[in-house]
Amino acid sequence: MKLAVLASGHLGLQCLTRLPAWAKVECVLTDSKSTGVIEWATRNLIPLFKGNPRTGAAAEFLKGRELDALFSINYLFVIEKPLIDMAPYALNIHGSLLPKYRGRTPHVWSIINNEPKTGFTIHLIDEGCDTGDIVLQKEFSIAPEMTGADVLKEFEALYPEGIEEALKMIADGRLERRQQAHSQATYYGKRTPEDGVINWDWQKERIYNWVRAQARPYPGAFAFYREGKVTIHRIGFHPQGFHYEEPNGKVLDMIEGKPVVKTPNGAIILLDFELNSIAEIVKGDCFHA
Repeated sequence: MKLAVLASGHLGLQCLTRLPAWAKVECVLTDSKSTGVIEWATRNLIPLFKGNPRTGAAAEFLKGRELDALFSINYLFVIEKPLIDMAPYALNIHGSLLPKYRGRTPHVWSIINNEPKTGFTIHLIDEGCDTGDIVLQKEFSIAPEMTGADVLKEFEALYPEGIEEALKMIADGRLERRQQAHSQATYYGKRTPEDGVINWDWQKERIYNWVRAQARPYPGAFAFYREGKVTIHRIGFHPQGFHYEEPNGKVLDMIEGKPVVKTPNGAIILLDFELNSIAEIVKGDCFHA
């Protein structure tokens, strides 16, 4: 089987290195910052396109190549029709149970929204955003302590198996497809580090999910304290009492250097955090948004 693989980032690289031997990578398309993918293709003498594919250059790069399928893995760019038409099958692997969580960083949004499970979907690529017919889905539970990075580790283990299964379907002529229930679709947009700010008026459970979804190696959830910023990677619930009229975000206590902070429905303790430019946190002070 002859493949064009569109891959970005560490996840894309992990899948490239675990493709079955019978699936020959004829060429690779990636972005200019995915150095691991670039180095892999260069080392294996595989024709490489890097950069924005929307200029028409990517379609020109693929022109004349005999391909059985085009497979997108964690690719940063929207794939437009000229590329879709370059192979009999164009597939994408997406980190959610479509039609839920179309769009960017679906695993992070799933944790933020306290979903009990997630998974991945392999679907045919059309001109929409994650709207094509479903070929294959696999799901797994999101444990209460799992972070966004933990879910990515699950993807690293499961994506290659799913990709191989989908490619076998094509090779054996038994690829089945089912239309997505578009009326049930949800869509979430791109996140930036600046989106991680904590609102202390949120319930403690939402703050807990907000923090674990964005914990390191992601930039992390954060709060402002005095004139500085505190990045928070792990919290826990704490039985500390308070008066309801006290402001949310108030530091109720310091326990072995860890702040206990008020929220509307209970206290939390910051278990793993970075003070950045702040010297210390003081009992009685308040975090703010």
